[in-house]
Amino acid sequence: MVVPTGVSRADTGPARLVVAITGATGAVYGVRLLERLRAMGGVETHLLVSSAGWLTVRHELGMERTEVQALADHYHSVREIGANIASGSFATAGMVVAPCSMKTLASVAHGLSDNLIARAADVTLKERRRLVLMVRETPFNLAHLRNMTAVTEMGGIVYPPLPAFYNRPASLDALVDDTVGRVIDLFGIAAPVSSSWDGLGKDAEA
Repeated sequence: MVVPTGVSRADTGPARLVVAITGATGAVYGVRLLERLRAMGGVETHLLVSSAGWLTVRHELGMERTEVQALADHYHSVREIGANIASGSFATAGMVVAPCSMKTLASVAHGLSDNLIARAADVTLKERRRLVLMVRETPFNLAHLRNMTAVTEMGGIVYPPLPAFYNRPASLDALVDDTVGRVIDLFGIAAPVSSSWDGLGKDAEA
């Protein structure tokens, strides 16, 4: 198993990944990420969901809290500032915020640590671990763009869940799966799970 740069583990146990779901549209990305990680095995997931995130999960997916919590190995309240993931001494492979609201983006960009989601993201950055923010908003205003720039300069990855069509996806589920697979691949915690581009072939028109 590959241990990402900046992560030190003395044991050979599962990699740990923090997954947060916030109030932006696209709760399916966070839920599908948890499902894929569980199916893969070898990854210990720590779930956080904001209050607005729970509203979005219920509205967009019709899922109850217990259903989503059951997909993760551990669940933490966003008010649980004393949780293990609030400390850099708790080694993880990194963190994904899927989806990431503009409020959460701003909190991370400015180091506010005003709840456990923002604190866990701050810890991820300070420990030089991989942080992926699946930001969901359009169009972007200048504050959004500046906050994304700030997070990128700090070492985070801004990953809007933009669909790829070159693989000719047959359904919305296929689009979501491809995006989630690409996010998982960013962490190097398993063999590549997303489909790759093989080119147009020799017969492609120039």
